[in-house]
Amino acid sequence: MDWQLILDIVLKFVAITVVFVVVLLVVAYTVLAERRVLGLIQGRLGPNRVGYGGILQPFADLLKFILKEDIVPDKSTRFIYFLAPVIATMAALMTMIVYPFGPDTTIPFINKTIPLVVARFDVALLYVLGITSIGVYGIALAGWSSNNKYSLMGGLRSSAQMISYELALGLSLIGVILVSGTLDLGQIVDQQSRWYGTGWYVLFQPLGFILYLIAAIAETNRVPFDLPEAETELVAGFHTEYSAMKFALFFLAEYINMFTVSMLATTLFFGGWNVPFAEALLGKGSILYGLVSAIGFLVKIFLFLFLYIWLRATLPRFRFDQLMSFGWKFLLPAAILNIFLTATAIYFFV
Repeated sequence: MDWQLILDIVLKFVAITVVFVVVLLVVAYTVLAERRVLGLIQGRLGPNRVGYGGILQPFADLLKFILKEDIVPDKSTRFIYFLAPVIATMAALMTMIVYPFGPDTTIPFINKTIPLVVARFDVALLYVLGITSIGVYGIALAGWSSNNKYSLMGGLRSSAQMISYELALGLSLIGVILVSGTLDLGQIVDQQSRWYGTGWYVLFQPLGFILYLIAAIAETNRVPFDLPEAETELVAGFHTEYSAMKFALFFLAEYINMFTVSMLATTLFFGGWNVPFAEALLGKGSILYGLVSAIGFLVKIFLFLFLYIWLRATLPRFRFDQLMSFGWKFLLPAAILNIFLTATAIYFFV
């Protein structure tokens, strides 16, 4: 019996379990954090009754979703209606396996070095972009299958918005690909470890980062780009006819996508798990270095999530024509300009 193979399988299973549990817990408490931070910004309290300071509110919300009546419209296309939230959630979750959460770390008792990533392969960035683009099918199909004009309008808006901003998002990342010369997220993070972990690509790609951030907020349907939901215009948009756990899956997918966007921004532009001077102080490969790096990675992600919440409390929603005009007439040309400037700088100075 190949005990090494069995150990590798067990470690992969444990890694997948830990990643998904951490992601789901972070997503659950991001919802609570959003409600509390919005309350602070708007001069009110937010949820604070369930548990100390509202700490158990996510579990109360989950229980509410489980116990709520599940209503299905009579005229809906039932198979697609049930499939849509599953597509949205699965597309959001599948990207988690390729992000490096930390450096290769040696476990003391078994003396085995393990990478703090579930799966690492050469085209991980293409995998992330490909899988996340599938999420639009969940929203579009939900809007169509509900047989509701408001839902359909939200689905159509989402299709137009996500296709438009995906172009700018993908092009904004080409600058990082040109600088790093790879599509492997692990290698991109490793290359940013120069200068004691401070050689972050945001220093070389400030325009690319700004364009990515704007396009990513639009891709996740968040304020000021929340046109597919737009409760003041479309009741609730594409998920108007969804209730109970099916609505919870759409809610979960939105927040997982926020987490994914934050992870990608951290990985590509802010050094990933690199914490300045941590390697020099703690020693490469040590379990303490791995722990500090993973915590640093999560802290960077939380800062992006806070930015999401802050923007929601600050900015008004675009009109749809403004949204499309901004994407095609400003973001797309600016992304192409960034590629041209990056390629020119590499040609002359590298």
